[in-house]
Amino acid sequence: MDLNTLRQFVVVARLEHLSRAAEELRVAQPSLSRTIARLEGELGAPLFDRSGRLRLNDAGRLFLGHVERSLGELDAGRRAVAEAVSEGVGTVRLASETFLTLTGPLAAYKRAHPDIEIELRWMPAEDMARHLRAQEVDLCVASQPISAEGLAAVQLLDDAVGVATPLGHPLAGRTSVSIDELAGQPFVSARQGHWQRRLLDRLFAARELTPKIVCEVDEPSAIADLISAGLGIGLVPAFARRSSTRPSGAWIAVDSPDCRRAVTLYWGADSHLSTAARLMRATITGWNWATGQPQEKRG
Repeated sequence: MDLNTLRQFVVVARLEHLSRAAEELRVAQPSLSRTIARLEGELGAPLFDRSGRLRLNDAGRLFLGHVERSLGELDAGRRAVAEAVSEGVGTVRLASETFLTLTGPLAAYKRAHPDIEIELRWMPAEDMARHLRAQEVDLCVASQPISAEGLAAVQLLDDAVGVATPLGHPLAGRTSVSIDELAGQPFVSARQGHWQRRLLDRLFAARELTPKIVCEVDEPSAIADLISAGLGIGLVPAFARRSSTRPSGAWIAVDSPDCRRAVTLYWGADSHLSTAARLMRATITGWNWATGQPQEKRG
């Protein structure tokens, strides 16, 4: 089996759809089908269930994990050689659900290491473990827990999440509000999968309620502006309120201990991190989120 076969298998396994995989790989579907069949023949076992929709089976999932790690190691080896040849100047690949929280440390990193290239990738939390294990990214920052083996993590901040309302809203003068009081209120929310939406759905589901979402956006950064425009209310972390350059309305604490987000940095526990990635990890973990500056060094 060659590397091209393994890379094609990874795409088919991820999409579980031959025609979409062929389109992404830019190969003919019959050719891709034959490639997968030859691979299964070499292994002596089917990797997919083909009754109805194509599904990765237990053997396929087992093989996929080994293939992703192997391809990741090869890519890490290439980058290690490139880093050695370039005398330490390399690239760091950082994925996150949102980069608004990270603008401070990213700017500081770029000032300190102008020759290092930074690749930023938006990524939902549920995809991060797979990309880290495959070493397709070096570091991930998530605002919701990632339950997966083989990852190392450092919590960056534990942040209260409150409700933002337009000025003049009936709740605007309150110091706190309960979830029950929010039932029936029009919400401006991020789309499914984003941490703000997951938190909103979870808070309401715990009370057998469903939030009334009147505006669903792909750009979480637009939520505050849409709220201030009077379209509804929404969940906004305290960090965003502290870092905002202008008030967009009122911010009210939610009377629930679960209305928080824990921002965490993840990386592969057994992965080789390049110098560029290690420097990025040090910058992010050494950031003072309260002051918006690097931590003061003692000693």
